[in-house]
Amino acid sequence: MAKSKTVIAVDASGGDYAPHEVVKGAVKAVQEYGVEVALVGKKSVLHVLVGRELNKPGLTVVDADQVIESDESPMKALKTKPNSSIMVGVNLLKEGKAAAFVSAGNTGALFGAALLTLGRIKGIERPAIACTINFTATPVLLIDAGANADCRPNQLVHFAKMGSIYSRQVLGISSPRVGLLSNGAEDAKGNQLVLETNHLLRTGSHLNFVGNIEAQDVLKAAVDVVVTDGFTGNIMVKTIEGMSDNFLVAVRQIGRFFSSAYQHRGRDFLKDISMLKRMDYREYGGAIFLGVDGNIVKAHGRSRAHTIKNAIGLAKQMVDHDILGTIKGESYG
Repeated sequence: MAKSKTVIAVDASGGDYAPHEVVKGAVKAVQEYGVEVALVGKKSVLHVLVGRELNKPGLTVVDADQVIESDESPMKALKTKPNSSIMVGVNLLKEGKAAAFVSAGNTGALFGAALLTLGRIKGIERPAIACTINFTATPVLLIDAGANADCRPNQLVHFAKMGSIYSRQVLGISSPRVGLLSNGAEDAKGNQLVLETNHLLRTGSHLNFVGNIEAQDVLKAAVDVVVTDGFTGNIMVKTIEGMSDNFLVAVRQIGRFFSSAYQHRGRDFLKDISMLKRMDYREYGGAIFLGVDGNIVKAHGRSRAHTIKNAIGLAKQMVDHDILGTIKGESYG
């Protein structure tokens, strides 16, 4: 008997370039990853956009006639828009009709829907958002990237455990080095949260904890998993993203200059800089929710087709490596 394909639900209404770019990305993902994609959004619109692709295996449409906009209050929107693409997509997860859900929509609404509908994994006090930072050949996982502004020390220990599991299972790092983001590398540095978390990680976490790290160490890949509260993590991620955007613009301008002045050399110059792809958020796909009882990928709000395709690939990796099951099997006492 043939093994059934992984079904990934995709929010076709979320993001700055939905639904057109989302549909394009979904079609590419079906072709490249061999998954089945359930596009969640306004059926009448999607049927026109998808067209003949619906006659091919691997692509279906699930109707959701409401959209939660990026500037809406998340909790209010979840209550007033029960048939939004986010709620319908998360419900597909709960009902077992999809193995993962991908959305480029409202982050707060997506996280709230996941918590309300799917719940937390037993033992996890606070689910977190994890994202990969690719400034070197070795990716670094940062957790929490924005879900929890205020945390307790034991919650950061949970983040470290979940991040280590993902780093091992998906990134292939056998013994991930865990670092605690602080204002100094010494154990005596940091605020009360960092001081208490450092003690817990050193004395009872059974992780490969290497101690405190500073912000510049993250970009040098001094560790594999960076642990911090969501307030600090979100600021760091957005700072890195802004810096990356400016750097990429500058390098591409240089490339265009060389291309004009020296014909093909400018294009060769850009092709040879592998760091460009590593720094570009579009190449990785998105952030992941860890600690909720379901596989969810949050794609960037500015995602175009290529990024959506990569986000679907990331969701497939979570399913293939059974991240959810492995996290459930961990002790969080």
